[in-house]
Amino acid sequence: MQIFHRSTNTLSRATIFGAAFLVAVLLWGILELQRSPYITYAGVARPQPAPFSHQHHVAGLGIDCRYCHTSVENSSFAGIPPTKTCMNCHSQIWTNAPMLEPVRESFRSGKSLVWNRVNDLPDFVYFNHSIHINKGVGCNTCHGPVDRMPLMYNHASLQMEWCLDCHRHPEKNLRPRDQVFNMRYEQPSSDTPVEVDGKTYTDQLALGQDLVKKYKLRTVTDITSCSTCHR
Repeated sequence: MQIFHRSTNTLSRATIFGAAFLVAVLLWGILELQRSPYITYAGVARPQPAPFSHQHHVAGLGIDCRYCHTSVENSSFAGIPPTKTCMNCHSQIWTNAPMLEPVRESFRSGKSLVWNRVNDLPDFVYFNHSIHINKGVGCNTCHGPVDRMPLMYNHASLQMEWCLDCHRHPEKNLRPRDQVFNMRYEQPSSDTPVEVDGKTYTDQLALGQDLVKKYKLRTVTDITSCSTCHR
């Protein structure tokens, strides 16, 4: 005697496939959420005690990154400039601007401004600015077009998959060391050739592969090893 109707088999299969599809959609949704600006803050400007514009200072006034971020070439940290660096200029210009009152108050009181860090990696990730700069990684490779940012924001997700994409293929992003701080640097092409040590390049991969050797980058196996970033 048949206890269940024949349609029960079809219903069971549909339920199983439907559940599997639902789980897959949920997993996809979670992964997309993890990569979204809601989690990574990519493209989201952070509030600051004073509205500092990189666009004005870098593109407009031509101030080099190293004037404020003094330790970026020889330290693991880029460094946040002390108030006295700001006051080198603002003790003479814009001296009464209301928006700069927090800066003046910081200078008068000796109490540091508390800036909200924009590019912030988790504590379990080791990152060294000086290594990347001395190996030919440009500032805007990671930080984006800083000279076009009225307010600073994350250019990239800074998630592990984003870092590994570069570590697996470093030649895609390397540039001559004297161009690291050039925000308008363009990778070599037939229209924008790049000359290094008397050799002209019109292809980024050819340049990158030579710079990998010249700057003595460690092997891809080494720089994608877990212990390189998680110490």
